[in-house]
Amino acid sequence: MARPRVPLLSRERIRDAALTLIDRDGLAELSMRKLAAELGVQAASLYGHYPTKDDVLDDIAGGIMARVDTSAFDHGDWQHGLMSWARSYRHELVAHPNFVPYLAAGPGKREENLRHADAVHGGLVGAGWPPRDATMIGAATRYLVMGATIGSFSRGFVDDVQVYRDRYPHLEQAHLLRARADEIDSESFELALTAFVDGLTARFPAHNAE
Repeated sequence: MARPRVPLLSRERIRDAALTLIDRDGLAELSMRKLAAELGVQAASLYGHYPTKDDVLDDIAGGIMARVDTSAFDHGDWQHGLMSWARSYRHELVAHPNFVPYLAAGPGKREENLRHADAVHGGLVGAGWPPRDATMIGAATRYLVMGATIGSFSRGFVDDVQVYRDRYPHLEQAHLLRARADEIDSESFELALTAFVDGLTARFPAHNAE
C-alpha cells in the first residue's frame, strides 16, 4: 500500500504546528484555517482532534507548564524552592514569548496550573508563611516571570549609535545592548529574582528557613 502523501494527523502534530506558527507569526495570527494550511490539510480535518482553537491553546499551555519544575519545594527551603521554580518557569516561557500572553490570561482551572499553585502554596505554607502571604508571594513571583519573558528589553534597541547619542546622552551605549540581549535579559531576571527573595528574607525574618 502506498504511503499517504501527508503524514497522519495527531494531537501532538497539530499542537506542535500551532506552537510553531505562534512562535513565528504571533498569537493573534493563529486560526484553525491557518493551522490547517501549516499542516497541509483542510480545516475540517482538525476538528476531530481539537473542537476549537482554544482547545489547541489549552493543550499547548498544559504541555509547557508540565515541564516547569516545582520539586525544589519538597526540601523545605522556601528561598531555594521559590528561586528554582521561577528559573524553571522562565526557562520554559522564554522559548515561546509570543505564547506568554495566553498563559498570563488563561483560566485557573488547568490541571498543570493548579498542580503548580498547589506545590508553591504548600511549600511556602509548610515553611511557615501564612496562607495570605504565601498567595501573594506566589502571585508576585509569577508576575516577575511573566514580565521577564513577554518581551526583551535589550532587543528593543537598534545598533545605530547615532539614534541615541545625539538626543539621549545617557543612552550613548544603548546601541550595544541588542548584541548582548540574551545575557542582559537573563542577568536582569536574576537580579530581580534575587532582590525579591532577599527582600522577603529581610522583611520577614521569622519565616526564614532554619
